[in-house]
Order: sequence, then structure tokens, then C-alpha cells
Amino acid sequence: MNRLATERSPYLLQHAENPVNWYPWGEEAFETARRADRPIFLSIGYSTCHWCHVMAHESFEDPSIAEILNRDFVPIKVDREERPDVDRVYMTFVQATTGAGGWPMSVWLTPDLKPFFGGTYFPPTGRWGRPGFAEMLREISRVWSQERGKVQTSAETITERLHAASGATSGASVPGSDVLVHAVEQYHQTFDSRRGGFGGAPKFPRPSELFFLLREHARTGNETARHMALKTLHAMAIGGMRDHIGGGFHRYSVDAEWRVPHFEKMLYDQAQLALAYLEAAQNTGDPFYAQVAEDTLHYVRREMTDPEGGFYSAEDADSIPPEEASDRNAHKMEGAFYLWREQEIRELLGPDADLFALRFGIQPDGNAPQDPQGEFTGKNLLYIARSIEDIATSSGKDVDTVADVLYRARLALFDARLKRPRPHLDDKVLTAWNGLMIAAFARAARVLSRYGVEASAGHLATAQKAATFIKSKMWDAPSSTLLRRYRAGEAAIEGYAEDYAFLIWGLLELFQSDSNPDWLEWALALQRRQDELFWDDQAAGWFSTTGRDASVLLRMKEEYDGAEPSAGSVAVWNLLTLSHLTADAAFADRIDRALKSVAPKLPEFARALPMMLAALSMYHAGMSQIAIVGPVDRDDTRSLLDAVHRLYRPFSVLVTVRQEPARVGLAPLLPWTTPLTMRNGSATAYVCRDFVCHEPATSVEDLKKVLEQ
Repeated sequence: MNRLATERSPYLLQHAENPVNWYPWGEEAFETARRADRPIFLSIGYSTCHWCHVMAHESFEDPSIAEILNRDFVPIKVDREERPDVDRVYMTFVQATTGAGGWPMSVWLTPDLKPFFGGTYFPPTGRWGRPGFAEMLREISRVWSQERGKVQTSAETITERLHAASGATSGASVPGSDVLVHAVEQYHQTFDSRRGGFGGAPKFPRPSELFFLLREHARTGNETARHMALKTLHAMAIGGMRDHIGGGFHRYSVDAEWRVPHFEKMLYDQAQLALAYLEAAQNTGDPFYAQVAEDTLHYVRREMTDPEGGFYSAEDADSIPPEEASDRNAHKMEGAFYLWREQEIRELLGPDADLFALRFGIQPDGNAPQDPQGEFTGKNLLYIARSIEDIATSSGKDVDTVADVLYRARLALFDARLKRPRPHLDDKVLTAWNGLMIAAFARAARVLSRYGVEASAGHLATAQKAATFIKSKMWDAPSSTLLRRYRAGEAAIEGYAEDYAFLIWGLLELFQSDSNPDWLEWALALQRRQDELFWDDQAAGWFSTTGRDASVLLRMKEEYDGAEPSAGSVAVWNLLTLSHLTADAAFADRIDRALKSVAPKLPEFARALPMMLAALSMYHAGMSQIAIVGPVDRDDTRSLLDAVHRLYRPFSVLVTVRQEPARVGLAPLLPWTTPLTMRNGSATAYVCRDFVCHEPATSVEDLKKVLEQ
């Protein structure tokens, strides 16, 4: 066991028995490198990363490679999910010097932490056009000992350039709405009109793009924007990237058809995709999208939720094949938990197998593509190959019969799959990702029961329990300190800007779902703390870190909205909501300054900032307040709320003003709600713009008329 054995990170613990003498990121490692005058080998990854597992097995478990690492380097392991600040700095270096990035990330540093060489995965010996890891280590060791001056000069130069590149520029004004129109056109130019998504393989789910496109449709009526979003959501839902047996979505599709997934499941994908499908359900009224969201949330609640309420981070892509479950020496294979042989399906389903095969494209010799390792050979990936209506026509059965058969089949395969060796579960709780998931469950509590999906008070309870977990375990109110990670009874690592921003988002969604002023009060406290710790008063925007950790070379702003949206984009989104709840002038000022700060980038790089574009769309559309006054357990109040939830209103903030004593806690936070009262003893709706309200409505018909104005 090496030094990683005492860590909490599942990723670091996976490497605790390596022959490599790993150090965690910290002063002990840095001092060892300085004292021994050796370069640092920094390896960054995460516990459910397939190629991290491959490199670990090929190289870090190899005693001969470990000998080189231990002799000539100080090896450090970092979990990128725990330490995104460290990952972000060296990923910027690797991308700048190689043109690509990814995990595992391999970077060589001077003892003062300045990078001089890096890459991603290296095979143990040269192949696929990549140099072998062992020979790479020997050559870097030689250069360090014989050409030290060149290495140090290179490291200094690169670090200075990274510092210069991290400087910010700002525009003179908030970008106009023409930028949004141009951005939709940029998406249209790369849209795959036949298969959905943007560009070719691989295809990643990027829900922030869909949030933007749906908002532009709501703002302008642009049907192209709507079509691109809905087509992409539909394609992902019927493709192999979705787990049609257990629910939830895999990380991405390796092909352009959304057929063949990379099988890991990330919490942040489940949260954002559930939100995107909920918005599509509201936009269209189509229960298909609502059912996908419900299915995804059910998976998270069943498989990725801690008994105390927090949400786990991820499930691995790899597991031991079921046919090798009894072999102690069996190696894990990608997708083994999710793939099926045709004969196995027939044995499980009997006479139902034929309809199941039609539905999910099952082939006797397998429908999965050939892969280099042969792991998919003869196996089937499940995807929706034919509609239930088409199967009913071709089989001579009615639609309800086909649906019942497929439902039974799904349960049978789900039960059978439970007996298989499961993929590794990364059970750490990350505040940022929990914030996203709280937002999804809270939104679902408002939306799902209105679209033919069974009413889900459970979704609200799940969101409330998760928020309570974070508040009790990871928030210290006296010091206003939010922590990032909880695992095995320990909360640690001071939160980054994304932890604050994502959690605020979740709390604002939760407040709009249960009207509990405690959530709004906490969101306001978190926003003020986020601004205090991370706001750049000189150039505007939010830094990712506080800048207090001297081991992190650069204090950066993450502006790119990738698999996760950037903290800055979500912060603008949050402030748009908060400024229309509280009318705080400081919030409005920060919105303007943050939008000005990205103005130089948006015309050319609009597709890199879709979440910020969504916020800009909200800004130009103008936000309204909808207040429903009445007892929440009464039918007339529920009817008014139901009318609001049936509509896609991304530019509205919802407040439910309960009767005394519940509204007492709301009045100090939202004084504008104090004069709003029930009319003639009936629940009453107020639709307001800039806190000036239209004539109140006490019927659903009158409310709809006001909302359509």
C-alpha cells in the first residue's frame, strides 16, 4: 500500500496498491521533489474513466515501469473531480502544447510545479503512433539530467504564456440579440439533420446547447432552433446511449448514429439531460419527453442516491463479463454489464423474445460493432429499432399487447442484470453535481405530473433531502464555507465557484417548487459568498478558485460550457432569477458586467458558450414574475399552478405565496409579495413585469389570457 491508502477519493484508492510510490497532491510530494531534485510525474484521472483503467493496468501495475517512476520521478495522483482547479491548469497546458486533451492526463513538472511536457494516455510500449510510456520516462529522465537548462527555460516560458493567456478582455456593452440569431445559424451549419446532434462522431450530450435553442424558440418563435433541440433529444432517447433496461444515459456515443455508447454514467449528465427533457415536455406537451425524464430520475434515485440523501458521482463503463463472474483473474470489460447475447435473451423471455428483438434490433450474431479488443463480438446493444405501432402492425397484435410484452421483458432483463457483476460505483458526493441534480428533481416535481406521468411528490422529497444533506454535511454557516466533497463520513476541500453556482441553481429551483423561504435565504447567502470569493471586480466574471492555494499556478476563469456548464454562465443564469425575485441592484450590475466580459468572444466562439447564450436569451427576452397566492393544498391553488407548469415559460420566475404563517418568512426576502392577496377567498395569480403586476386572475382561463399577453 502506498500513500494513497489513507485518501477518501475512490480514484486514488484504486491506485493504493500499485507498485508506484504515489503521492497525493500536497506539500509532502512537492518537498520530496525539491529535496531529491527530481521532476514530478503528475497523473490526473477519475475513478470511472475507461482509459485511466487501461493505463493503470498496463503501466502503473507493471513493476518495471514502477521502478523507473519511483527512481527518477516523484509520482503524484490527482482525482480531477475532487481537484478541478489542478486539472484545469494542466489541461490548459496539454491542450495548448498538443492540440488535444483528455484523461488520463500525464504531465511532467519541475519541482516548482511548472509543466514542461504532457499528453494523455500512453501505451506501455510504442503502438498506434504513440510512443511507449517506459521509453518516454527514460528519455525525460535523460533530458532532465543532461539538458536541465532547456527544460527549465521551456517550463518558465510556457508558464508565462499561460499566465498571459488567462488575462481577460471585456466589451463596452452587453451583446445584442443579433448575436443570438447568429449563434442559432452557427448551430444550424453543423446540425446533423438526419441523426440529430451537431457534427460527426463522437457525439457528446451537451444539454446547455439545447437549453439555448429552446429559449431562442421561446423568445423569437424560431422553429429551426426548436427542431434542432427536439431532434437531438429524440435521437439520444432512442439510441444506444440511453440505458433502455435500467434507465439513465451513458457518457457519449462513439458513432454518429447515437448507437454505440461509451458506457460510463455521470451524475452531471443525468441531471442536465433530465432538465432538457423536462423542458422539451413543456415545450411540446409530448409525454415521450416527460417519460424519458422520469425514467432517468428513477435511475438516479434507485442507483445513485446515498441513504442520507446525497447523490453519488458516477458508475463505471467497465465490469466483469457475467460468463466470467466466478473467475478471480477475470479482467473487466467495457459494457459487459449492458450487452446481451441473443440466446440469453431468448432463454429469459421465451415467446416474448421475438417482439423484444424487433423493438431493440437484436441480431443472432450480435448488432454491436467490431471493436479492437473483441469485447463486443456476438453481443447486442439495445436501441429502439422500431416503434411499438410498427411492431403491432407487422405482428398482427394490438398496441397495448405489444406494450405489455415489452414492459414484462424489460423487467425480466432488469432482474437478470441484477445478478451480473456490477460496474464500480464512485460513491463520493460532489456539491456541484448535487446542485444540478437537485435542480432536476425540483423541476420534475413541478412538471412531470402534468404530462401523463404519475404524480411525483417523491421527486420533491428527493430534492429536499439532498439539499438538507448538503446543508448539514458540507455547509458551515458561521464561516460561510461550502465544501466540495463528502465521502465515508468526511467532508473536505473548500468549494470552487462551480460548487456555489450549481448549488444555488438547485436551491432556486427547489424554492420555486415548494415555496420554502429557507432555500431562497440560503441561495442568497451562497450568492453573496460566491461573489465575495470569486468575483473579478476588475475585468468582471467569476474566477474558478479563490487564488489562496499557492500550489495552483493559475487563477483561471472557466468560460467554456462543455459537459458541465461553466460556473460563470450558471452564475449569470442564477442572478437573472435572483434579480427578479429581490430587485437587488448589485445583482443587475453583475449581470451586465458579466455579459460584457464575454462580448468579444460570442460572435466568433458562440458555440463554446451555449449556457451563456441561454442566459443572454433570457436577458433580452425580459423576465417576469408569476405569483400564486393561496393554500398549496387546495384545489384552486393547484389548478393555477398546473396551468403555469403546462406552459414552457423559461423567462418567468415562480413564487407560491402561502397563507399565514408560512408567508411570514417570505416577506423579509420578497417584500413585493406582501400586498399580494387572495381575491374573494379564491386562490389568485399575479403576473408581474419589473414587479408591476397585471390584473389578478382567479381562474385558469383568465390566467392563460394574462400569460399570453
